[in-house]
Amino acid sequence: MNKCIVRQTIKSMKNDAVTGYELLIQLDADSLYNSSSDSAAANAIISFLTENSGRIFNEKKTYMTFTPSLLFRNTPKIFDKDKIVIQIEDNVIIHPLGSVIVSKYREEGYCFAINDFQFTPKYFSMLEYVDYIKVNISDKTDQQHRNSLNNIIEMAHGFNKEFIATGVNTKELYDFAKELKVDYVEGSYISEKKTGKLSKLEYLQGNLYQLIVEIMKDEPDVDVLDEIISRDVSLSYALLKMANSAYFSSRNETTSIRQAIVRVGISQLKQWVYLLSFKEEEMQETSEELLKTSFLRASFAASLVKRVKNFEISASDAYLLGMFSTLPYIIDAPMEEILEGIPVSQEIKDALISKTGQAGKLYDLLLCYERAEWNQIKVLSDELGIQTNIMAQVYMECVEEVNNIWKNLVGSTEEK
Repeated sequence: MNKCIVRQTIKSMKNDAVTGYELLIQLDADSLYNSSSDSAAANAIISFLTENSGRIFNEKKTYMTFTPSLLFRNTPKIFDKDKIVIQIEDNVIIHPLGSVIVSKYREEGYCFAINDFQFTPKYFSMLEYVDYIKVNISDKTDQQHRNSLNNIIEMAHGFNKEFIATGVNTKELYDFAKELKVDYVEGSYISEKKTGKLSKLEYLQGNLYQLIVEIMKDEPDVDVLDEIISRDVSLSYALLKMANSAYFSSRNETTSIRQAIVRVGISQLKQWVYLLSFKEEEMQETSEELLKTSFLRASFAASLVKRVKNFEISASDAYLLGMFSTLPYIIDAPMEEILEGIPVSQEIKDALISKTGQAGKLYDLLLCYERAEWNQIKVLSDELGIQTNIMAQVYMECVEEVNNIWKNLVGSTEEK
């Protein structure tokens, strides 16, 4: 079976902190949750989750929808009950033994959420077991739906349940969720949202821009890199901190910028230049999530390109495509203006600005994958010659790689 797996960020509206991720899963052209193929889907997904449980979970909670077959086969017990939120929907709610199996998990300490809650008796019958109520608000901005959402949110809070607005894929929908006073938001816009952008002028005059320009050259000048980094205290501190981390472990401590550049290496410096640009006091959780999105897009793009023959850009260029795709969320200027002076290939510029060429389709595929737009993923992967049956595994490997980068560069250096 062909699988597509994607994680979507869930954030608290109270403090803008990341509280967890929903694991969205699709098998073949039909949904995993199509009852006609539930048994076969259950077998496939149990196997996949068992092999990848270490990659899926981190310190945040994972929200995942479970079918009756998955629940009856004790699939949630593959994972730590403190790290999983079991999502249920209509196929569990109407099942003759639905309340029995849900109450059994509840007694064992598992948390539950209801997907796409509706004001009907069958949904109310499950309220006593759930902690979260989820509703997709992407097509519910008219006044009639707004009134209905307000009623559901008021009811949820009256029963001490928390409300998660899903489908928050634009700033307008984020502002709508804020007006509704929901507890949490989920959607493609959430991981991209960053408070406070640099002006274009600040960016062009800044050390980060000059560092990018120099490091993107075919043969970067170490003397110039040393000079750029040395005149910026935040870049200097971040680079020395990274070079002395466990990831680059060495018997001798790195004490100079030049030594740090040599130890880290130009290749790694290219990949992590974004991380170096953030001052520690600015590294709020929102910023971290944006950077993780950059790393994940970059790693996923490079990994996919390696599996395609005669692609128009190299894997290293694909990495930059993914990394630079978040620049408009960091810099207050259109992508075209941002890329004017950065020495990247024309294919990358065309892809990021107008989504043209093979690279443009790859960029579009990255975005569709994040949004779990299953039909479009299939169309684009076929056009690019990417086998969909490997995408889920590649994606989870990239998630693990990003988690490791973050752990090594941030977590392991806290006491340095």
